[in-house]
Amino acid sequence: MDVDLFDFDLPSEAIALRPARPRDSARLLHVRGGGVDDRIITDLPDVLRAGDLLVFNNTRVLPLQLEARRGAARMELTLLQDLGQGRWRAFARPARRLRADDTRLVIADDMEARVEGPHQDGQVTLDFALSEAAMMAALARHGTLPLPPYIRKHRAVDARDNEDYQTVLARRDGAVAAPTAGLHFTDELLQRLSEAGLARVELTLHVGAGTFLPVSVDDTDDHPMHSEWGEVGEAAVRQINETREQGGRIVAVGTTSLRLLESAARDGALEPFSGETDIFITPGYRFQAVDVLLTNFHLPRSTLFMLVSAFAGLDRMRAAYAHAIRSGYRFYSYGDGCLLELEGAG
Repeated sequence: MDVDLFDFDLPSEAIALRPARPRDSARLLHVRGGGVDDRIITDLPDVLRAGDLLVFNNTRVLPLQLEARRGAARMELTLLQDLGQGRWRAFARPARRLRADDTRLVIADDMEARVEGPHQDGQVTLDFALSEAAMMAALARHGTLPLPPYIRKHRAVDARDNEDYQTVLARRDGAVAAPTAGLHFTDELLQRLSEAGLARVELTLHVGAGTFLPVSVDDTDDHPMHSEWGEVGEAAVRQINETREQGGRIVAVGTTSLRLLESAARDGALEPFSGETDIFITPGYRFQAVDVLLTNFHLPRSTLFMLVSAFAGLDRMRAAYAHAIRSGYRFYSYGDGCLLELEGAG
């Protein structure tokens, strides 16, 4: 498809640099049928139905942003993937002068890395020569959370982000970015949802930095989608299938949960899944596992706006986003929420 179909004008002031406080006071645009309703996140127990099942991503963001020195020069590192035995794949800025095997990057007196292997598109492989436990301890001392580039362009990461950029269900280390729809939930809201007859289940998708990469091609067929590791366990599959059998809806909390569920679906049946997924969802995709999607507002020409357009319909999403911009909704990771019902669902 032509990427221009997913373009729209977004004022810079619409992009949130801080989350709503408290978390569940963020606004919520409910897109259903032929219209939209302006609500707030705390309305979810009233909007969703008893018997529905909320599917959360329980990944936890690691402090993977590092400042390094190469001689007198300074570099910025974003660790992307643990390759084992102290080796990590990473973004390095600037990377063009790095050479394999003879480049030593110093992060601190007790943390340094050697560049190994070829690099492309700003990516390198780094050998820290640390055990897993020692590496996690070093990251806790010297790393910061890798907030989206557009936030770091305007301000530094600070102590507030250590809480703001983790969901209340974050428990499995490994993400480079937060599953941001989950940021809206509080323990109190989870309790109210339970009391309203809604159940919840967890899966894990370790969100990668590729989620921030722009689409730089003209046709969606030419876009190389990044891969991420995820896992849907047998107990979760059982609960999801039982919900469906009893007439409940599957509510994906975030595009990460949706993409993993769709990766685990085979011919309409959900199966346990563990491994890499690079699923790229655009209009025309036939959804198998999800009935309702709670997500944030996404940027123009992004793979995530393509996904929501596939889920709820391109024309409907363009109209909903136009309404959101006119009404002052806040976009992207720290922004407001959008509740979507699958196009054509009863």
